[in-house]
Amino acid sequence: MERRTFTLGAAAAATGLALDIPVPGGWMKALASELTVARGDGRPNRILVVVQLSGGNDGLNTVVPYRDERYVQARPKLKINASEVIPFQNDLGFHPSLRSLESQWEAGRFSVVQGVGYASPNRSHFESMDIWHSCHRKQDRTQSGWIGRYLSGCSDSEQKDAPGVHVGAEPLPLALVERGVQVPSLASIEQMRLKSKSKVMQMEEDGTASAIGSAEKSSVGEGDSDLLGFVETSTSAALEASLRLEKALSVPDETGDFPSSGLGEKLKVVSRLILAGLGTQVYYVTLDGFDTHAKQAAVHASLLRQWSDAVSAFCKRMQQAGLQENVLVVTFSEFGRRVSENASQGTDHGAAAPMFLAGPKFPAPLVGEHPSLNSLDDGDLKYHIDYRDVYAAVIEGWLGAASLKVLDGDYREGAEKLRLFG
Repeated sequence: MERRTFTLGAAAAATGLALDIPVPGGWMKALASELTVARGDGRPNRILVVVQLSGGNDGLNTVVPYRDERYVQARPKLKINASEVIPFQNDLGFHPSLRSLESQWEAGRFSVVQGVGYASPNRSHFESMDIWHSCHRKQDRTQSGWIGRYLSGCSDSEQKDAPGVHVGAEPLPLALVERGVQVPSLASIEQMRLKSKSKVMQMEEDGTASAIGSAEKSSVGEGDSDLLGFVETSTSAALEASLRLEKALSVPDETGDFPSSGLGEKLKVVSRLILAGLGTQVYYVTLDGFDTHAKQAAVHASLLRQWSDAVSAFCKRMQQAGLQENVLVVTFSEFGRRVSENASQGTDHGAAAPMFLAGPKFPAPLVGEHPSLNSLDDGDLKYHIDYRDVYAAVIEGWLGAASLKVLDGDYREGAEKLRLFG
């Protein structure tokens, strides 16, 4: 082993051991998972919370064209009956599991963007999700995501809080990845709170915080010096971040009533971090299980209820805190399901599907037309709104930033036509 490789490896190991995190095959990400810091000088003007429904949510049974005979005929067993739906608009209704969100759309704080997708849809979970995350097809893809690129463009050297935070035990989503941008992936806030004090004391006592600085920089090649400097800076940042995290989490938990579900716990953590005054601008959470190929009805109903109850509780907490005009929740899935049910009382991978916005006041509860059931693309709903148009609307209209470099293309015209924000 070359000496410079050993030096970097030892430095990484020292950092990882000090924070009690796994080192091999991802110590940098593990280090980042400790970097959540709190700010006491006010909240950011606009916050984005992204909810990812993994597996391919059945949009047709979420926003239901219950009066369309073609829907009834395509889904003899899976259809949501007219007596069950929650009437919405234009002969559309919501799945009955979304009852908890009713107060949000009645107040004009919930909006559905219909028929979202992209040309030549990919029905692979991994490929389609990567397309949504990176805004690139496989042949053109770089290892960075649209949110990571956005955060990179608005980074501030004086910013002490993580620009974005992923809450969950899943791997850090590609959407949040970009060179030079550190986004923590927090599996458990309470666990971190218990760890932070002891880890800070340990780092101070054994001198681990300065271990990287004492590495033999002379043994590192010119191309590696930036990496070593980054590791050294990150170690110091981890120490400070732990102190700031402990301070933020010492505030009593007054986040209101959240469901005890996985997504409910994640959004409760997000609400705590927002109310603690962090300068973090983007939060990201995931709800998995939407790959409903068989016996879909009960599973889908349960998942939609978990999503609805958690988002509703989160929005109500933001309203209680007077932050309802400052926090936007965007929900998406990698694709919808096919129009016709299969022989296993489920649905297979499809294409276009709705996206959902919640939080502030919206100009319209429905954006775009519901995809026609009379004109399908190989059995799938046709998209008529590019997902990057929605991203551009969020970046330009909500976050107040330029979207061209973030999306690697100009989708401003499509974003303007959507009029998602007043």
